[in-house]
Amino acid sequence: MVVNMITGNGYGSKIEEDEYIRRHHKHEVKENQCSSSLVKHIRAPVHLVWSLIRRFDKPQNYKPFVSRCFVQGDPGIGSLREVNIKSGLPATTSTERLELLNDEEHIFAMRIVGGDHRLKNYSSIATVHPEIIEGQPGTMVIESYVVDVPEGNTKEETCYFVEAFIRCNLNSLCDVSEHLASQDMAVLS
Repeated sequence: MVVNMITGNGYGSKIEEDEYIRRHHKHEVKENQCSSSLVKHIRAPVHLVWSLIRRFDKPQNYKPFVSRCFVQGDPGIGSLREVNIKSGLPATTSTERLELLNDEEHIFAMRIVGGDHRLKNYSSIATVHPEIIEGQPGTMVIESYVVDVPEGNTKEETCYFVEAFIRCNLNSLCDVSEHLASQDMAVLS
């Protein structure tokens, strides 16, 4: 497994990151698959960041490529969501299943089970961990994935493509979380 550090702020201990990845980001990677873990440090408290990630029914709250999401029934483990992807991308829909939602340990896992894209056997795990950034409550987010390498592509090309989407989502999560945190701070002032 490759670990790509998208720290932006340079906070957090590499030892802590490695331990969280070892403990929570286990993927069975087959020969025709690629996998990686990405890390983002956010200047916002864990409860705020987790409140965005845990919403299986509202990925569009921070994922910029999602235009609409529909979940039939309550968004519990095993539920499916139909996600509409914004135009200009090589897909229009994705069907995803919630695999794990642990509010105590802040673990979210999902699997793509359908859609008009090339991400076959894709699954991801996101975890959220408290940290202190410049004396303020912050959050370390780790997202890992495994996916089949499509025919005609290399593992490197596939990882590059998937990581570009995850990076964009993590950067957007950071922007939204930090904006909400600054609004909270303004209200308290």
